[in-house]
Amino acid sequence: MSDGLVRLLDGNTFVVSEETGDIDASPAIPTGLFSFDTRFLSKWILSINGERVNALSIEEIEYFETRFFVIPTVPTPLVDISVSALRERTIGGNFAERLTVINHEPEPVDLRIRIDIESDFADLFEIKDVRNKTGRYYTRIEDGCLRLGYQRGMFCRETLISSTATAQVDERGMTYDVRIEPHGQWATEMQVKALGVDGRDLRESLQGRPGRARMQLREDLDRWLAESPRLTCDSATLAMTYRRSLTDLAALRFMPLTDGGRALPAAGLPWFMAIFGRDSILTSLQALPFAPSLAATTVRLLALLQGVVLDDFREEEPGKILHELRYGETIGFEEQPHSPYYGSADSTALWVILLDEYERWTGDATTVRRLERSARAALHWIDEYGDIMGDGYVWYQRRNEKNGLENQCWKDSWDAICFRDGRLPALPRATCELQGYAYDAKIRGARLAREFWNDPQYADRLEREAAELKERFNRDFWVADGEYYALALDGDGRQVDALSSNIGHLLWSGIVDESRAAKIAEHLLGPRLFSGWGVRTLATEEGRYNPIGYHVGTVWPFDNSFIAWGLRRYGFTHEAGRIAEGIIDAAEFFHGRLPEAFGGYDRELTRYPVLYPTACSPQAWSTGTPLLLLRTMLGMEPRGNHLVTRPAVPPSLGRIELLHIPGRWGRAGALGRAHPALTSRR
Repeated sequence: MSDGLVRLLDGNTFVVSEETGDIDASPAIPTGLFSFDTRFLSKWILSINGERVNALSIEEIEYFETRFFVIPTVPTPLVDISVSALRERTIGGNFAERLTVINHEPEPVDLRIRIDIESDFADLFEIKDVRNKTGRYYTRIEDGCLRLGYQRGMFCRETLISSTATAQVDERGMTYDVRIEPHGQWATEMQVKALGVDGRDLRESLQGRPGRARMQLREDLDRWLAESPRLTCDSATLAMTYRRSLTDLAALRFMPLTDGGRALPAAGLPWFMAIFGRDSILTSLQALPFAPSLAATTVRLLALLQGVVLDDFREEEPGKILHELRYGETIGFEEQPHSPYYGSADSTALWVILLDEYERWTGDATTVRRLERSARAALHWIDEYGDIMGDGYVWYQRRNEKNGLENQCWKDSWDAICFRDGRLPALPRATCELQGYAYDAKIRGARLAREFWNDPQYADRLEREAAELKERFNRDFWVADGEYYALALDGDGRQVDALSSNIGHLLWSGIVDESRAAKIAEHLLGPRLFSGWGVRTLATEEGRYNPIGYHVGTVWPFDNSFIAWGLRRYGFTHEAGRIAEGIIDAAEFFHGRLPEAFGGYDRELTRYPVLYPTACSPQAWSTGTPLLLLRTMLGMEPRGNHLVTRPAVPPSLGRIELLHIPGRWGRAGALGRAHPALTSRR
């Protein structure tokens, strides 16, 4: 299943093209060469004798390397192909393309080979409309190279294109007039450099180091895969998805401007190749048993960027963990608040949860002690700034009325939080999962205070507050006539009574009363929420339900991985297994790369998962989904200095063995076999 786009990436530098290798940017699709939130190529079109090429096949070798086989005619059964071309493309130190044109005729051929080249230098926030840029464009031809540039005040970006073969260079591209001998070939290699101020390599000027060459990328990927746990299993789909997830996770590693070159996961290609607090935290949680280094970088970097002042434009508050950090033109001129932007109500509690879970897995007490002040500030934020209404709940209401996010939970689209009948609630809003995260953060913060910060009184207070929150939550959020938890409370204290997947997050947080857990599991696996592939974001009978609505009916793989983890926590092994089976089955249709979201259509209706039109792929927490599902199915949990496993593998997945799992125990293994009689405890 494909959306017709080909992606190459290395951190936040990436290329999105058509299946021919051509780039022809449109307002709807963010195709092009991007680095640090700026598009450096908006057009890169190959033509041979005036004809654009057509794709024969694509070989996606690795996330940083692809080959395109193309011809300059439409193939037909009765016409032999006389000329073909191979485009070998890599992204690393620079964007490079080696073009080889092959003559299949017994006579020489004369060809005009042309690359049309443009750059609009669009900021990612401007993709849909770059007509109103206020800076100055310029083009120069220098020593056989083409230099495209854009300047606005001190903000300067340039694209420099060179070729190993001599070309006729004009302001709109490069032309080659060549003669190719019988059955011969002609080749050139084109280099595209993304430059910043003073013509310096952009990544070197912003990160203090250039991009990595292809060989370095290959060595790094080989090392990453060698250090990851080894999976052997009966399911070919699970094996393929696991390998793809590890590779995509490597591709999505983002090297921030600080923290000594260590990486954390960027959110997703193409729209979100940046640091996102929530996304990086949740992906790091998913990946802890496989790549604990991601969590280490995430907790440290987000602590460095933790809020310290009150700033309405950026929605910054003391102790708050950021939502998003960008580098483009609109950020530099404060047309957008993302430098960084703090508009999320969940990332702060989630950061505390990750810090605790990281220590439980790795035993890294030094980091926990080092980040004590940040953790206390985050826990203080929950009560001081998160509790807008003064009633003990975490609420959100944007302080930036111009371009701040209206919804500041993970379902952050404008219509995601709604009543059963489809009406939108008044602000501020307190979504249910925010309360679960706050509860979990207090419980975990208490453990850290007691075991590492030598503050038992603070630990006692946090545990008392968590218990009070749990009691209050189970009273105020319970929808009695539906027997589930409300999606949210609105600004007037009314229950926002839509049935949603958010209730599954309450299970992994532990805030659900034991007496109500079975009913929650029943709803999650019932026909209104469960499509057969996974749990929908919104139940089918709700007023705003739409199977291809971003947060109002689609299935999000990451959402399902945490729901399955929560079900397992409360003992619902059969239900957790059904979700794992559905998501892994869906992965087969996406060639092992789970997208950000897919349609919520019933499995019996479509027989295959329907791709959401603008889903990010790869996307970090979708990439992390198979990892958390493996942890859930194998029942892997740290207990002191040991890894404890309680396997509960669904029947369709057979045998699963995971070896060399890193943690405070060194390396350990887990083995699980499917049991046909696997049932719920209730």
